[in-house]
Amino acid sequence: MQQTNLTNHFLIAMPSLRDPNFERSVTYICAHNEEGAMGIVINKPLEIDLGEIFQQMEIESPDEETNDRTVFQGGPVHIDRGFILHEADDSWDSSIVVSNSVSVTTSKDILEAIAAGDGPDKNLIALGYAGWAGGQLEQEMIDNAWLNGPADRDIIFNTPYEQCWQKAADHMGVDLDKLSSDIGHA
Repeated sequence: MQQTNLTNHFLIAMPSLRDPNFERSVTYICAHNEEGAMGIVINKPLEIDLGEIFQQMEIESPDEETNDRTVFQGGPVHIDRGFILHEADDSWDSSIVVSNSVSVTTSKDILEAIAAGDGPDKNLIALGYAGWAGGQLEQEMIDNAWLNGPADRDIIFNTPYEQCWQKAADHMGVDLDKLSSDIGHA
């Protein structure tokens, strides 16, 4: 089977996908190779806000608007680790540039900068990530669990989370209401 690299793509959960971690989800794929894939779900809010994260990490943040920001469930793996999607930049202690417009960072220095108002203008903070072993994601796609297509930074950073699933499908030219939940292959 030929390997397709889905780095910097969206995975959109098919309407038939009922796994509570991924139902109606949009996952931004940060890395994909023969060993597996890693992504961040961008539209599953947690019931904690950024101020609580700052408090747990003993980071001072005087800005209420920043403290009130939504934190997302990035996926079911390592839910105790933070992942920050942001405008492409590798000036932080632990960053990976995913594309020319998006990076992912896991180090505390970016959270300290965000708390101080000095972080990247566009960012999304998530706890945990979605991970697939080698071949697993490809099999899930064969099994009709996911749609995939190029990512759009505007959907990641500027679209309200409750609209991401529909907007990502629209970006790909797919009408989710017309998709069958039946699995089949021509």
